[in-house]
Amino acid sequence: MGFLEEIKRRRTFGIISHPDAGKTTLTEKLLLFGGAIQEAGAVKSNKIKKGATSDFMEIERQRGISVATSVLAFVYKDKKINILDTPGHKDFAEDTFRTLTAVDSVIVVIDVAKGVEEQTEKLVKVCRMRKIPIIVFINKLDREGKDAFDLMDEVEQKLGLKVTPLSIPIGMGYDFKGIYNIWEKNIQLFQDESKQTIGKKEHFESLDDPGLEAEIGSSRLENLKEELELIEGVYPTFDQQEYLDGNQQPVLFGSALNNFGVQELLNCFIEIAPKPLAKQSDTRLVEPDDEKFAGFVFKIHANMDPNHRDRLAFIKIVSGTFERNKPYHHVRLKKKLKFSSPNAFFAEKKQIVDISYPGDIVGLHDTGNFKIGDTLTAGDILQFKGIPSFSPEHFRFINNNDPLKAKQLAKGIDQLMDEGVAQLFTLNLNGRKVIGTVGALQFEVIQYRLLHEYGAKCSFENLNVHKACWVEANTEGNDFKEFQRIKQKFLAKDKSGKLVFLADSAFSLQMTQDKYRDIQFHYTSEF
Repeated sequence: MGFLEEIKRRRTFGIISHPDAGKTTLTEKLLLFGGAIQEAGAVKSNKIKKGATSDFMEIERQRGISVATSVLAFVYKDKKINILDTPGHKDFAEDTFRTLTAVDSVIVVIDVAKGVEEQTEKLVKVCRMRKIPIIVFINKLDREGKDAFDLMDEVEQKLGLKVTPLSIPIGMGYDFKGIYNIWEKNIQLFQDESKQTIGKKEHFESLDDPGLEAEIGSSRLENLKEELELIEGVYPTFDQQEYLDGNQQPVLFGSALNNFGVQELLNCFIEIAPKPLAKQSDTRLVEPDDEKFAGFVFKIHANMDPNHRDRLAFIKIVSGTFERNKPYHHVRLKKKLKFSSPNAFFAEKKQIVDISYPGDIVGLHDTGNFKIGDTLTAGDILQFKGIPSFSPEHFRFINNNDPLKAKQLAKGIDQLMDEGVAQLFTLNLNGRKVIGTVGALQFEVIQYRLLHEYGAKCSFENLNVHKACWVEANTEGNDFKEFQRIKQKFLAKDKSGKLVFLADSAFSLQMTQDKYRDIQFHYTSEF
């Protein structure tokens, strides 16, 4: 197969939602229908003994939530599909925001009973800002929930989307009978109660099939015909170009837990979703069919395999081909690097690949060369844009609870900070280490991972900090010297040695900004 054909058959997308909308369960079922696994595992550890494939960190299995983005790849109907299952919990949103820089489209999962929730609104806002094509999947139809039309109205109003339904449910909750597939013009009725393996379904090609009335009853059939008429009158016809431009969002209904509507979603997705897209760099727009390789690091994960203490940098390939054992240029470090065992993923299972194409996600073993946002090329000097680093909102001192393990603690903190899990600040005054995170739950994850992956015990101590601001100033100026003297107990260095002002309140930050006009305070480290 040629280079251009390989690009055309790839689909790279992320699955996003509020926690508990069924995102990881949907990922499992997509793998199941894609033939990548034979049996699905539930995310909640108390439901089924088998854990979800994409939740492979021990803490995820215990808490029943995703705390890190996982990458899964499989082939379905000759299309190579790369799924990035992201954390839904707001405390891990930074990982999700970064992952959105590596996807070409997204599927937004919405719970039929809860409708549009806060975290979904935030994530969709980012997608719309970047004009990422969105498919909406309304999940959990087997539970009592809101009316289908009310839900679509809510999606339009709260998320600012312009929806067009490609399927419609017949009944809901206990009354749920099946789905009419507008996209494929057929009906599938609910038959099998099995929730872990794929059950058989009844197909009816026409609404006038006498067998259909016998199955769902005449009143339900009438209702369905009325709903389809309403859809035709109210919603725009699906236009693929409008969807790809981010101006129209198809909606599909289903129940991931019961394997219902998932295959329809997958069939529709591979037909309409975009192939790998171009990405803007600081010098030019990089097209996937450029023959020269270019890619960027959007995630770093330490200890994918706790037995080997390995660190993997996840690279999204934007253009050209990435080949094993070929030297590539690391733009920030200005040096050539060669990789003998690039990995493709199936959650924590990895396999070595000889060649990867645009759209693919490759894991590279890293000894500390990579940071999030780094660019690798075949020689071009360019840097990809838009990989965010946020100012933390929660700050705590980190204390070593086992002096004999100081080395392990230092190494653990160093590696976890490189992952972008949190940020490390060292106070200028006394050298104490401060951890800053976007969400409070991150502290629990850091403590757990330091103990279980590095054998280091730590505790946290509260610190009253409102905001971390990176300082840009003329270091020879009188203003800066006075600022340094007066605010010395609030000054720290970040991991790369940049000066940071840890403001203890919004008022104090405002006063400092007003007083020292020659100094600039930035909320991100990239300025």
